[in-house]
Amino acid sequence: MTGPAADPVPPPPGGVLWTLAGDIRGLLMLPAALTLQVAHPAVGAGVDEHSVFRTDPWGRGERSLRSLQLWVYGGEAAAEEGRRLRELHKTIQGTDAHGRRYHALDPAYYSWVHATGFPVYQHALRYLVRPLTEAQERTLYAEWLQVGRILGIHDRDMPQTIEEFWPYYRKVLADELEATVVVRELIATDQAIPPPDRGPLMLRVLLRTVWPVLLPAFVRLRRFMTIGLMPPDAREAIGLEWTDEQERRLRRFARVVRAVVPVLPERLRYLPIAREARRAARISRSDRPGR
Repeated sequence: MTGPAADPVPPPPGGVLWTLAGDIRGLLMLPAALTLQVAHPAVGAGVDEHSVFRTDPWGRGERSLRSLQLWVYGGEAAAEEGRRLRELHKTIQGTDAHGRRYHALDPAYYSWVHATGFPVYQHALRYLVRPLTEAQERTLYAEWLQVGRILGIHDRDMPQTIEEFWPYYRKVLADELEATVVVRELIATDQAIPPPDRGPLMLRVLLRTVWPVLLPAFVRLRRFMTIGLMPPDAREAIGLEWTDEQERRLRRFARVVRAVVPVLPERLRYLPIAREARRAARISRSDRPGR
């Protein structure tokens, strides 16, 4: 007998991604991953031509962050979110800066977008949390493959082991990546970014008032964290400069983050979807009958 294939399941509670993906430190890693994605000319062209990141950066960021949280913490909603994303990307196609046709769901491009998260996590965790052990790194990669299946990425289109991943990753760095238009915009310090339009009304009013003062510092910090938390080989492949003094500043900043974040209450340390999923998991465990 045959029937419809079961939906792929998200990584398990208590796993590496479950622990890390909802931590607020992940917000510092996202710009590096996004910039690494759009350094691929096909991906960069798709974002350049079809994304609203210029006109609605805060809304775009909020939707992306919610989507990412659902992949890990969404339970049955994870697979539905994966289907929604594939449907959304069906019409994204065009021609890149080199005159080559692209489609967002081309396996090579769609897989690269997902793949970038793993090396960024692996690198950034050394600064903001702690280096992964070999076992944790392997678990993280296995869980990353699980998330890929939720997004509709076939196993044949992603390296299935860490040993296979790193040659694939380095080949893309060497053969494909460049400082695309979108990369240059994401690290620019002279961009006119509108003030945040999410959150409580009073906070939005306050930010709108002081945004001309905050904006220069915000874009400098964005550039600093984007380049600093990008793996050095990716940074070099794209042509992004990073000095020894910047590295020392990043390490000082990371020491503060490592000291402060772990002692924050859960409501401040974890993003809302992650926080609710963690609470539900605790309740589920406490409701299980004892042996």
